[in-house]
Amino acid sequence: MNAPTSRSDLARARRIVVKVGSSSLTGADGRLDVAALRDLVSVLATARRAGRQVVLVSSGAIAAGLGPLGLGRPRDLATAQATASVGQGLLVARYTAAFAEHDLTVGQVLLTAGDLIRRQHYANAQRALERLLALGVVPVVNENDTVATDEVRFGDNDRLAALVSHLARADALVLLTDVDGLYDGPPSQPGTRLVPEVTSPADLAAVEVTGRGSDIGTGGMVTKLDAASIATGSGIPVVLTSAPNASRALAGDDVGTWFAVTGRRTSARRLWLAHAAQIRGRLHIDAGAARAVTDGKRSLLAAGVTGLDGEFEAGDAVELVGPDGVVARGLVAYGSAELPAMLGKSSAQLREDGDALPRAVVHRDDLAQVHRRALAR
Repeated sequence: MNAPTSRSDLARARRIVVKVGSSSLTGADGRLDVAALRDLVSVLATARRAGRQVVLVSSGAIAAGLGPLGLGRPRDLATAQATASVGQGLLVARYTAAFAEHDLTVGQVLLTAGDLIRRQHYANAQRALERLLALGVVPVVNENDTVATDEVRFGDNDRLAALVSHLARADALVLLTDVDGLYDGPPSQPGTRLVPEVTSPADLAAVEVTGRGSDIGTGGMVTKLDAASIATGSGIPVVLTSAPNASRALAGDDVGTWFAVTGRRTSARRLWLAHAAQIRGRLHIDAGAARAVTDGKRSLLAAGVTGLDGEFEAGDAVELVGPDGVVARGLVAYGSAELPAMLGKSSAQLREDGDALPRAVVHRDDLAQVHRRALAR
């Protein structure tokens, strides 16, 4: 089916990505809560019996590894990776056993950011997901924390879930967390209200979001809003609610916060550029150039570039920063050593300088717009 245009349409969505956070799968001691996991599996199994395809993006590997190792929350990358290595197998074993009670098979899919940065890896991951779903398997996806590095990683499973939604060609994304939706302030603060629907960035203007989230997780509401922005901007609606509301959310009931689609389905290449490419530097551009690459969908020329940061080669991904912040990402046609002599010059001036066929600094085919808002206060 086409992407649901209203919350009630979600009940008919054929393929859904469901992301559950660590806070929804752990108890007060920070260890894996098997009863909560089984409850979620029961909901997803019901959806599968109804003929729907489900991709589960699950946090909880580190939480699952804490008990066997006798550790508290890891504070350094090496310990976190070791804990995830132990916990990932235990987590999938729990899912395997729980889904088996419903005569369903699970398949583990571990991804790194590199799998989306490299287009061949992206295609391979897409084929693997398609085949698993065709075989009736429930893919259980997580970031491969054991080998991911600080330099190249998703950073949280909310963002991963949004990218997997595109990868899997999902009809919708359901983000499950420890609060029942998006509030206009801290949920514990008297007077705050649930935001039932977000149809545009303007609906978030009065929303105050602070903090990271639970001690055991890496995300928080900021990362969930980023994930919602990624998904809705590429044509995939989102529901954000608590894990106990999962069944009602999948049924299209009025729970949590509904994020309506804000953009059309985009190509894998543009999604990669906007959200997964490793950024090597920044190009500062003037207001006219910012309008040209966003409203005008035009290439970035040297005349509009006012400065640059970082060291990069031709073909690297860079951010384009206008007077009001980052407006796009793209693949640059010149290295950082070449560009300083070109800044602010027209094509005619570049030809006078000896460049017979001056190229766009970033061609429009290699550009992806970035829509962001500062959410933390």
